[in-house]
Amino acid sequence: MGEIDDAIERADRESFTRVPPKTLKGQIGYLLRQLGSAKAVAREIGVTADSVNRYRRGARKHARADVAAKIDDAVRQRWQPQVRKRRQKRAAASGGITVETRARFGYTAPIGATDDGRFRRLTVHLPPAYAQRLFDARDAGAGDQEMRAIIAEGFKEIYFQDGGVRATGLSDVAINDIDYLDLDY
Repeated sequence: MGEIDDAIERADRESFTRVPPKTLKGQIGYLLRQLGSAKAVAREIGVTADSVNRYRRGARKHARADVAAKIDDAVRQRWQPQVRKRRQKRAAASGGITVETRARFGYTAPIGATDDGRFRRLTVHLPPAYAQRLFDARDAGAGDQEMRAIIAEGFKEIYFQDGGVRATGLSDVAINDIDYLDLDY
């Protein structure tokens, strides 16, 4: 996963209205209900079906750290999909998306203006159209570069050009060397 995919996942997790199961037995029980069989759960988390049944019965109270991380990721990925979809739909329809980042921004500017890329810490609220494009690109399997381009285009329009009021000669904005990127919607 790329940086933007991770940011979308973090934002999705913030939308949970109920806390996902925390115990190993509870997590395995949830995965069994979602996937239907111990074999399917075993394939998902990379253990044997016997191990899954031991976790379910409580015969094993703790999983190895790598397996526990896979179990936690599998649960969080499937937890409250309707809540996530509703929140994304609202962001794409009316709410928009807030992007907070510290990254190097470079751009193509007219002659006489500086186009040196430099690190900036920005928090910019992008309109719903950009949220929709970002979610559509992610659902279509777009790479990190494509999603960066969508965010960069939004930053160009909203932050650098201020909706067409300034920097009208600015043509391209690029996001490079991301220190961190966080999304909220």
